[in-house]
Amino acid sequence: MMMKTIFKKFTLIIPAIAGLFLLASIPNFSTKASSANFWYDMEDEIIVDKTVHDFETISESGGTVSATFTLTNNTKASIMITNVTASCGCTVPTWTKEPIAPGKTGDVTATYNPKNRPGNFDKSVNIMTNGNPERISVRIKGVVE
Repeated sequence: MMMKTIFKKFTLIIPAIAGLFLLASIPNFSTKASSANFWYDMEDEIIVDKTVHDFETISESGGTVSATFTLTNNTKASIMITNVTASCGCTVPTWTKEPIAPGKTGDVTATYNPKNRPGNFDKSVNIMTNGNPERISVRIKGVVE
């Protein structure tokens, strides 16, 4: 009788211990995901200094306002900003037309005209490059009084 009780306990304990060993051998993905190099290598990317510029409150009669976004070429080859488009005709983009060497920067400037546009605004500007990433989206926003 005592042998049966011991055998029953072992049939429960052995699988439980084996399960713990299996769980311990699974990689901890939450730790790896926090590592900058887990999903991609940031050393081969174009980095933008900010993705949103908030003008806060501007005057309708004050004329145009501009925000500059600086792109840093963090790749091993020269890159180009091939095109920049704005979500609306009230925003006019200008950008660096020359090649941007590794480690150097280029600019995209978004100029917004608030005339006859009272209220909130939130406009997107899409930057196309021949590097990684090929498309970068930035925004300008604010309130026109």
